Amino acid sequence: MSDRQNSAVQNTEMNEKIITIDELLEEFDFLGDWEERCDFLIDLGFELPPMPETEKTETNRVHGCQSMVWLTTDLQESEGRKVLRINADSDALIVKGLIAVLLAIYQNRTPDEVLKIDVKDYFSRLQLDKYLSTQRKNGLMGMVERVQQEARVLAEQN
Repeated sequence: MSDRQNSAVQNTEMNEKIITIDELLEEFDFLGDWEERCDFLIDLGFELPPMPETEKTETNRVHGCQSMVWLTTDLQESEGRKVLRINADSDALIVKGLIAVLLAIYQNRTPDEVLKIDVKDYFSRLQLDKYLSTQRKNGLMGMVERVQQEARVLAEQN
């Protein structure tokens, strides 16, 4: 990862390395072509916090994805707010990068904030809708639907 890419990854209070969506958009503008962007996504995937093997269960699996994807959510207290905490993993490098995109968009937001985000606008601005295969787009939307479903349940509980 370049110095510029390293500086775009930050440590949060939960000890994770997560790029913000604004940093991701800026980086994609800087990189220019899809091959460089794809390499950057793969690099981001390597920075994902590890998911314990015990959480890689059928219950946590996201169906509709071409690759194996596992995703869990919970609420954590952060600066007086209950925010969504997402942990996810995949057996495919590019999908790990797409998980990093989802974390950039959704991590550390309240369930209500998650439900109001126009994720398709972000995907369009990142040109994911243009360069991802149909199967990858379907899998990405499967992950989005899962996060939104979990956010709805958590919003109702609180």
